[in-house]
Amino acid sequence: MRIGLALSDETQTLASPLETLVRRPRKRFPMPRFLELVALHRPVGAVVGLPLSPEGDEEESACAAREMAETIARRTGLPLELWDERMSTARALAAIREQGGTTRGRKREVDALAAAVFLQHFLEARRTARA
Repeated sequence: MRIGLALSDETQTLASPLETLVRRPRKRFPMPRFLELVALHRPVGAVVGLPLSPEGDEEESACAAREMAETIARRTGLPLELWDERMSTARALAAIREQGGTTRGRKREVDALAAAVFLQHFLEARRTARA
């Protein structure tokens, strides 16, 4: 399983791809690398994607995401939110194709871009809710 990471700028306006972590089958979330990135970039919070079914239901992958989010919150002490991640990868793939790019052999880059698309959507929704 690949886990895309993204960061926003200090004003929480623009999201950018950061990195993609890989969790091997039957292995734990790569927490040591994640903690290194937290120490390096010093985020003020975290948003974890909640993989819902097309109908909006929580299935096994959503339970796993909730567990991972709890671990991240506990280990980092960061405020954390869960956010619907449906369509993030599809939006990232569409953006790549619009630019005339290819995704062949670029799974990690696609996942990091999908994380940025996801984070951008979160930031915009939060900004709209505040207005």
